[in-house]
Amino acid sequence: MSDDPTHVREFFGTRAADWDSRFPDDGPAYAAATSELSLRPGDAVLDAGCGTGRALPPLRTAVGPTGTVLGADLTPEMLAEAVRAGRGGPGGGTLLLADIGRLPVRDGALDAVFGAGLISHLADPVADLAELARVVRPGGRLALFHPIGRAALAARHGRQITPDDLRAEPRLRPLLAEAGWRLVSYVDEDARYLALAVREG
Repeated sequence: MSDDPTHVREFFGTRAADWDSRFPDDGPAYAAATSELSLRPGDAVLDAGCGTGRALPPLRTAVGPTGTVLGADLTPEMLAEAVRAGRGGPGGGTLLLADIGRLPVRDGALDAVFGAGLISHLADPVADLAELARVVRPGGRLALFHPIGRAALAARHGRQITPDDLRAEPRLRPLLAEAGWRLVSYVDEDARYLALAVREG
């Protein structure tokens, strides 16, 4: 799939209405991955490329009623589904129609960023990951997640893993470093993909 923002919006826009029903069993994986951010009550967190907002309720649980949860996505139809599912507002987060490369968030405002299935859809991975670093305080965390690993995902689409995959650790580590992050943990198993990074600074 193209990483051009217009194509990304079209791709997800046409699939938004039945997105959650296509992946009905992912909830526990999202909850487990969000817990890896070690969020505390009162923290501020962004779900970057939040889609239908499946990570928003566990993020809200982690930061509590005094915390801040933002969900940003490029696709209006996905955000509409998040609202329909009750994941916007007090039980989830504030939803923003926004490009990850130009976030309406001040420098260092956040404690963490969660991104599910995000990295392969970034138009300019270094610049976009640097934008995520901009909005996170030094020492804050980034979780790049997918509910299944790279090999399982490639098999689902009838493809092989390629060496140029941005999610592969040898590609991801220097990419994150260039953008202001330090990779601290990397798991790529059939049942989970999770890369954790810390904001340098």
